[in-house]
Order: sequence, then structure tokens, then C-alpha cells
Amino acid sequence: MKTKRVKRWLALGMSLVMAAGVMAGCGSKKTATNEKGEEVVELTWYQVGDYQKDAPQVLEAANKYTAEKIGATVKVVNVGWGDYNQKMQVTINTGDEWDMCFTCSWANDYLQNVNKGAFLALDEYLEKQGKAMKDAIDDRFWEAAKVNGSIYGVPSEKEIGSMPMWVFNKALVDKYDVPYQDIHSLEDLEPWLKLIKEKEPGVVPMYLTNGYSAPTYMDKIQEPVGIEYGDDSLTVKNLFDTDKMKSTLDTMRKYYKAGYINKDAATAEDDKSVKRFVTKGDGQPYAELIWGKDLGYEVVASPIMDTYVTNASARGAMTAINKNSEHAEKAVEYLNLVNTDTYLRNLLNYGIEGVHYTFVDPTPEEVKACEGKPYVLDKKIKLDPVASKNYSVPYWVQGGLFNTYVLENEPLDKWATFKEFNDASEAAPSFGFDFNLDPVTTEVAGFRNVLDEYCKALYTGSVEPSEYLPQLQEKMKKTGVDKVIAEMQKQIDEWKASK
Repeated sequence: MKTKRVKRWLALGMSLVMAAGVMAGCGSKKTATNEKGEEVVELTWYQVGDYQKDAPQVLEAANKYTAEKIGATVKVVNVGWGDYNQKMQVTINTGDEWDMCFTCSWANDYLQNVNKGAFLALDEYLEKQGKAMKDAIDDRFWEAAKVNGSIYGVPSEKEIGSMPMWVFNKALVDKYDVPYQDIHSLEDLEPWLKLIKEKEPGVVPMYLTNGYSAPTYMDKIQEPVGIEYGDDSLTVKNLFDTDKMKSTLDTMRKYYKAGYINKDAATAEDDKSVKRFVTKGDGQPYAELIWGKDLGYEVVASPIMDTYVTNASARGAMTAINKNSEHAEKAVEYLNLVNTDTYLRNLLNYGIEGVHYTFVDPTPEEVKACEGKPYVLDKKIKLDPVASKNYSVPYWVQGGLFNTYVLENEPLDKWATFKEFNDASEAAPSFGFDFNLDPVTTEVAGFRNVLDEYCKALYTGSVEPSEYLPQLQEKMKKTGVDKVIAEMQKQIDEWKASK
């Protein structure tokens, strides 16, 4: 899209009343008319992520476009990462006025909000105002969005499966000819951790922080209770009672005592200045480019296990609509536009062409290699090194990724590769099952304190599993884990019988 198109929308009459920026409070709804004389409604959209300095001018351009296109504008309310859950809980429970909000399996909990009646069922709207995005987005995302047979959120189409990976410092991989592509299990790392420990005294062989979780070969439906991957019998287990986790904790302790893991792992925040050989990341295709940019040096990665699709992974990013919204149809229409209109999606994603980024033509060889592939746009973009810092949003919060431009250092067929990755991802045996917490809410509420007390130390190898794991298991029993396991098994047996 050329710069003059942006200028065209910026030049439209100022009779429209629309959001110029991000505010913490919600005032009364504003209305206006567009050039066609149609009423323009303003939608309040809560998003997780920090406020961006250039958000007002980006939203001004977006709102002038959508006002004419569909008769709707947005006022975006950004809430910081650490405050989002609490803010949304208050906003929803007190009946504040809002139209759309970010929700997922890990923030502003989708399932819990659906169960308490906060979100609008979208099935009828998706056959009308949202039909284009309904047809465009992978059916498995919509399947994961279902609760008791109805859809309550619009999924952001991105990677669909959980893909934990080992992330290696490429310079050290090259220096020692490390066969990283053959390294998958925790045990596979051992000879190379030993080598780095001996040969590179200034490098932490396995750098971990307090956010690290050891590889878990399980769909943790209600942490730490769930179904192991590949278990078609759907036997519910406590993660910490499984042989795989017991072995993993013993190996982590072995590595810690050998000096392969940083001594402060259980309490450390990520320090980019620390030289490390390997760490763990939650991956996706081409994640190495993102990690490398963040760390300031090249990395390579290998998957720890097969990629499985779970409700949690497929619900990784969604947008829900307030059940009490006065403008539900317009909200669906707006989300439909975000997920199908290339111009709007990239404006919200990257900012304004000529200000925050410029277009870059791919090479003829790239174009030829991508002929016939889906989700391939004809240009790449180059971010302005200064201006882009004033508008840098978490892309997946607003909508799907498959109609966004790729960066200049990314392959032109990046999203085609994501599609292939999604198609190849296997559904976990428990995919589609939702656990009704009502019979065990008291027990589940007590899990968090026990896990917070023990997991960081156990996962990082900082304490002896033989001493601390039995303590964790005993406290979990007192908290009622066996009752939760029995209730989940009862529900999952019923679910399996109904399929």
C-alpha cells in the first residue's frame, strides 16, 4: 500500500469523532457520521501490552479507514502485561462498558470467562458479519474456540501447536560442530554441556531463569493434572507422579550439581549479557530469527518433542466480544476486517508506511520459489530503526498473522511454512476437552501456592528431588489433587463416550 493512500485517509474531514490514543478509563460512547452519511460507532477494545507512543496517529489512520469502510472506529485500551488479568477481572465483574478484549488460555482466561457468561456466543454472527474470517481461519482454531458447542472468541491464526525447543548459540555450535538437529531430549544435551563447561569457562552451558519449566510430555489440562501425550486411553495423572517427570527432575539435579546450570536459576530474571550455550524456548517456525534479534547474536534450535495441538495451544490468542455490547454486530464486522483486510491488518500491526516502515521488493528468485504457495504477499517490509520503536505491538493480540507482511530478513513464504507446520501438528488425545472446575474449585485454588513453593527449585535442579518431590506430592494430596484427578477422569470418560 502506497504512502499516498495513508495520506488520503488522514486527509478526510475531522467531523468524525474517534479515538486518538489509549486511555485507562471508558467514557460515554461517541457517535459520528462518515462521508456516506452513515452512523459511525466507536468500539472499546482492551488489549494486553504496553502503551505505544505513536498509537494515537496509527489509530487515527486506522479509524479514518474503518469509519468509511464499515462505519466503526476503535478506542484501544492497553493494559500492561503484569496488570492485565486483574484489570480485566475488575472490568468484567463490575460491568464496565467495553466491546472487545484480548483473551486466551494464559491471560484473561477464556474458558473461565465463557463459563461465567462474560463473552458473547458468536455462532450466528460468524455466518453473517464474520463469514469471511470464519472461512479463512483454520477450522481447528474454531474447534478449540468452542465451549459446550458454541464459539465465544475469534482466534488469532498463528502457530497452533505447542513446540518447546532447545535454543543454541550458533557460534558455539559452529565452533564445536555440535549436531544440534539431533538433540531433542534433555539427556541428549549432556555430552555437549560437559564440553562447554570444560572448554568455555565464561559461558553458562545451560542458562535458566525463574520462568523455566522442565519439558512436560503432557497436556496439563489443569496444572499439574492432565493427560500424557500419546495416551489414547485418556488416563488422568498428576504430572509429578509420572515416570517421565521424575526422571527429568533427577537429570536436572544432576546437571545443576555438575555446574552446567547457573546457580541462581530458580530466582534469576533473564540477563541478556550472560553468555549461554543453550536454553529453552517456546518455539514456532523461524523463531530463531526472533530469539537472535532479542539476544543480539545468531541462534539455532531443535524441537524437544513432537508438536501437539491442545485446547491451550490453539487458544493462545483470541478476541472476545462483551455479551452486553451494544454494538456486537459492528464488533464482529470490525474483527472480520482485521482478519481479512491486508491494509488494515498491517497498519495496526506495523504502523504507518513511510513512517514506521517502508516496502522492500523481494528478489526475483524468492518470488519464483513462492509461486503457487498460499499466504505469500508480494512485498517485504523494512522497519525504521527509530520510529518503529515508538509503535511496537504484540502482533498476535490484534488478529491473525497470515495476512501480515514479513520482515526483510524473513523468508517470503514464512506464513506458508506456518501453515505447513499447523497442518503437520498432531492433535493431542485430549484436544477438545474442557474441564468443568465447579465440583473442585476449592481444591484447584490451592494448587497454585504449592506449585509456586516447589516448582522453580525442582525444575531448575536447585534442590534434591528425592527430598523435595515427596513434600510437593504430600502437599498436593492434602490440597485435594486426588479428588481433582477423579473428577477430571469422570468428565473425560463422559466426553470420550460422547464423541
